[in-house]
Formats: sequence, C-alpha cells, structure tokens
Amino acid sequence: MQFDAVLIEPRRKAMEEAGYWPGKTLLDYFEECLAGQPEARALTSITVTEGGRHDFTWGELDALSWRAAAGLHKLGLVKDDVLACQLSNSWEFIVLYIACRKLGIVFNPVMPIFREHELLFMLKHGEAKAFVVPKVFHRFDHEAMAEGMRADLPDLAHVIVAGGQGANSFDALLLDPALEADDALRALSLRVKGDANDVCQLIYTSGTTGEPKGVMHTANTMYSNLVAYAARLGLSASDRILMASPMAHQTGFMYGFLLPVMLGARMILMDSWNKELAAKLIASEGATFTMASTPFLMDLSTAVEEGGADMSSLRIFLCAGTAIPGPLVERAHAILGAKVISAWGMTENGAVTVVAPSDPDERSVHTDGFVLPGMELQIRGEGGQPVPPGHEGELYVRGCSNFGGYLKRPQWNNTDADGWFDTGDIARMDAAGYIRICGRSKDVIIRGAENIPVVEVEALLYKHPAVQQVAIVAYPDERLGERACAFIVPKPGQSVDFASMIGFLEGQHLAKQYFPERLEVREKLPSTASGKIQKFALRNELKAEYEAARA
Repeated sequence: MQFDAVLIEPRRKAMEEAGYWPGKTLLDYFEECLAGQPEARALTSITVTEGGRHDFTWGELDALSWRAAAGLHKLGLVKDDVLACQLSNSWEFIVLYIACRKLGIVFNPVMPIFREHELLFMLKHGEAKAFVVPKVFHRFDHEAMAEGMRADLPDLAHVIVAGGQGANSFDALLLDPALEADDALRALSLRVKGDANDVCQLIYTSGTTGEPKGVMHTANTMYSNLVAYAARLGLSASDRILMASPMAHQTGFMYGFLLPVMLGARMILMDSWNKELAAKLIASEGATFTMASTPFLMDLSTAVEEGGADMSSLRIFLCAGTAIPGPLVERAHAILGAKVISAWGMTENGAVTVVAPSDPDERSVHTDGFVLPGMELQIRGEGGQPVPPGHEGELYVRGCSNFGGYLKRPQWNNTDADGWFDTGDIARMDAAGYIRICGRSKDVIIRGAENIPVVEVEALLYKHPAVQQVAIVAYPDERLGERACAFIVPKPGQSVDFASMIGFLEGQHLAKQYFPERLEVREKLPSTASGKIQKFALRNELKAEYEAARA
C-alpha cells in the first residue's frame, strides 16, 4: 500500500526542532519497559460476559508478539501492508499490534459494532491483506460475516479468527509454539519496522462526505499528543489505567494502550462495559485513571452508590465527547472521590484541549479545557478572521498531533496553506484560553461519544420504497448527550412507521448503533427557497420539546 500522508512532511522540520515530535515508536517505549521491568505485570485483560481474566508481564507480551510476528510473516504480510482488526479490548489486540509494528505492518482497528455495510468499504478502501475477527462477540458470528465478504474483497488474503478452532484460528496461525522468532526474523524486523514518521495506524471516522474517511497517523503524531497529555494530567509509571472504551476508537487505542506503554504503566482492559464490574476492578486492581464518555461516568457513579466499592485509588476520570452536566460532576466527585476532567479532541488529532487537575470543577462543567503544548487553536468568524474571546466561530487547530491526511482523499484534508485544520466544530474561547464546543458545522450526531454518519444513514433511507424525503438530526438526551431522530416525508400514497424503518436498515446491514431512535413523519420539512432542508429548525423543535418536558 502506498500511503499519501501529505500533511507530515510540511511540518516535520518545525515539529522536530521544537521537540514536539519525540521520534520514538511504540517499540521504543515497549523495549524500555521490557528492559526495565520484564517480570512486572503489564496487562490484565478481562472478558466481561465470560468472566475470564488473563494477566501478562512485559516479557510474556514480548514473547507472544514475536510468535505472532512470525505467524504474520509466514502468511506473507510485509511492511506497509494493512491488517484490519475487529477485536474488542483484549490481550490478543495488544499482542497483534506489537507484532504488526515489528514487521512494519499498518494496523487498521475497526469497531466490533460494524457490519458488512461499513466493513466492505473500509477493507476495500484500505486494501486490507488480513482481517482479524472474533469468532463470536455479543452473540454475533463475526467469522461468518467475514467469510461472507471475501468474494467482494480482492485484496483480502487471510481471515484470522480469535476464539476459533480451525486452521484459520488466531491460535493456529499466530500462536503456534513452532512460530518462535528466529535470528532471521529479528534481523528483518530491524530493517522494516520503520521510523516515527511512517504511517502506523489507519483508522476510519465518519463525516459528512457520505463515506468513512481513512485517517492516517504516525508514531510522532500520536505520541506527541500523549507526552503532553500525560504531563498535563500528571500520569506516570505508577498509574494503573482502566480502559473500557473500545480500542477501535482513539480513546481506547491511544489512552488505554499507547499511553500506558509509553509510561510503563499497567493496562487493565475490559472487552465491554459493565458498571458493577468496573467498580470492582477499580477497587481490586487499584486503578488510578480512566477515560470514557459521560454515560460511563454516570453508570460508575450509580454502581458505587448502589453497591459500594473502594474508589480511593481512582484519581482522575476524564470525559470527552460531550459536555458534562454540572450535577453529574458534583455527584461523581462526591461518590467516587475522583477528579472529573473534561477534554475535547478528534480522531484526526487526539485530545487537543484538556482541563488541568488543579483547575476548579467549574472548568470541567463549563469548558472543554485549554490547548495542550504543541497545538494551536484559532476561532474564526464568517470572514475567516479570528474572533475576540467570548465570540463563537469555526474552530481550527494545527500542530504536532494533527494527522497525516485522509487515505486516497487528500482533497478532503481540510487543511489550509498555513497548516490550519478545519475541525467542523463551532466553539468559543474565554479570556483565559479555555474553549467550549458549542455545536458542529458538520452534519454529525455524537451519541454517547459515537459519531453517527448522518449522510450515510440518510442515503440508505432514501432507498426505502416509501421515503420521499428524509432528514436526521440530533435531539438532546441526558445520558448519551444526543440521540438521532429521523424526519421522513413519505411518498404520495405510501406510509412508513418506526418498525418498517428499522427493518429496512437491518436489511442494509447497517450497524445498529447508527439506527435513528425516533421517527417523526411529516407532510413536509422546513426548507430554504432553494429547497435545502433547514435542519436547525428541526433541531430547535426537538430541543424545545426536551426543555419543556424538563421544566
């Protein structure tokens, strides 16, 4: 695969001279852990539904990753090939990524919720040579789905099944003891593992273009963020990091995996969310830090309030993805004793703004933090010029952690000649430099920190035989921040109800998390003179209804 990460080279000299790009890869940090504490516990991996637990030292992870690297090499994967991975948070995920880096293979994590509709595009666009899936996860047969897609994926040479039993199983292909790395493979690794400016991660994000966008990251773009992030929060090797947010999101991948390896800190992974178990793990394992969306914080507070657990080790719960209600911050602090921190970021650049632990709680309620070192913010008005503090405008960012570009779609990179990236968000900044995200100029709904690709879902609903016009907009939700409502105008003489809408989307193999959770059937939708649907009017209608119900 040829990667067109065109946004790396123009800022390379400035970032290196300023010291923002550390020039270190995951393997550099991992080898430091291995040299300094090979027998220390590195990872605890929990399978929630089965109640399973696996613990590994740094030395054990190294041995397993060399074995997996030997397996990938035997399968014919080489530097800059793409391996797609649909595994949940697990020890297999960790071992697989380390193995990929030892061979210079580019890692493409994809969400376990994705189905054929999303995956066929992503794997074809990314030219994935191998696809690693669980046999079954949350009662869904991923192996059958993956095998069923192979005819439409000409680049896909291997499907590898974690938890499978056959010749294509993870154990048979990547963990066979006969695959122990020899001197030749270790010498090959030294030649091909690449440097910190090579693309090492391809991760897809939903936007307004009607198709997912393949975000390219390097070790430098990700670790430049993590160095500043850890310093802002005071994280170190003594921390124990709990992660239940999916590792196919940057939240789980960067802050639940890359961050603890960088620090030499212990990872505690949950393959799915269970609030009671999360509370028990924090108490039993002494977890000190976690990062998740607001619903996780609500759930954890409820679990501790109802069941009781020792939360004395938990210092920081960082929330990103949506505003944190003030009463929740007060409640969580009272119940958990942890500092609740707000932040803002994107797949394209990681966390950009973060509240400091020394800030008063009000900062996490009313702002999304201030910019991390190495990054810059600019809020622009209608004329494209910066606006004064307190005024809303379009949010632009530039600096060390900005991505390398969108794979095969450089025309969508949204970066001007001076390196400013258009985030698509509307924000304001106060006199102290703290920002607040006020809305989005891009047409995306964020439901519990999960981006809903509105254009994509609308395009599918337009295929419904009874739909003449459709608009999907956000409506407020106390727990998830936003939910999705579909406004539909039926074709003359036709009708559509919620059940038929959902049944149609199921037939399109769309991820269930993208389904609208409400349907409003109308004779017409508000529109401009040119016929453009006025979504703001629909959003305002739903917001007013929500506020009236709370009054």
